Amino acid sequence: MVPDANATAARLKRPSWRDPRLLVGVLLVLVSVAGVIYLVGSADRTTEVYAAREGIGVGERLTQENVVRAKVRLGDTEQHYITVESGLPQGVVAMQRIAKDQLVPRASLGEVDELDRKPVALNIEQTLPSQAVAGARVDVWVAQPDAKNGFSEPKLILPGAEIAEVASGSTALGSSKSTVLMVLVDDKQMPALLGAQANEAKISVVWNPGGAK
Repeated sequence: MVPDANATAARLKRPSWRDPRLLVGVLLVLVSVAGVIYLVGSADRTTEVYAAREGIGVGERLTQENVVRAKVRLGDTEQHYITVESGLPQGVVAMQRIAKDQLVPRASLGEVDELDRKPVALNIEQTLPSQAVAGARVDVWVAQPDAKNGFSEPKLILPGAEIAEVASGSTALGSSKSTVLMVLVDDKQMPALLGAQANEAKISVVWNPGGAK
């Protein structure tokens, strides 16, 4: 059978721009390129957020003085942090310590009335471990005065207390140096600790690497 010359010519004919198959192919290529550009752009997108300049303590308000700006890639987690675009929130304080250079999470902020812990100063004469810094946890032990032996057996009254601040202090007569620990105490634990201080009990702290229980 002799091939039809017209059919052969039709098969060899260069495709036209009006050919639906060519248009679909071009469209698929454009969509693929656009998708790659979008993914690359999303991966490189940075957000300017706030971070703690030197550490923000519990109960401290956020101000322009205690925060710095940082450009980071947050992706889907952006909603959990304070962005420069949204601005510093008003009327809120830190509900937990925000360490130096740590991004400011929204979950760490709240109203003043929501604070369930308050800082109490403890004058400690013992040598503290190097780990006893702001943000660390310590167990507070109290030995009440005892006429027989000087002090009774120590009892744990404040397990896993968070240190808010560490400062230098001195004894009542100023004859020796001591350390002042500001520990965060909730209202239920407050009477026992304040009572111990009022009775001039011996207060000791032990670093608690396990944190709060």
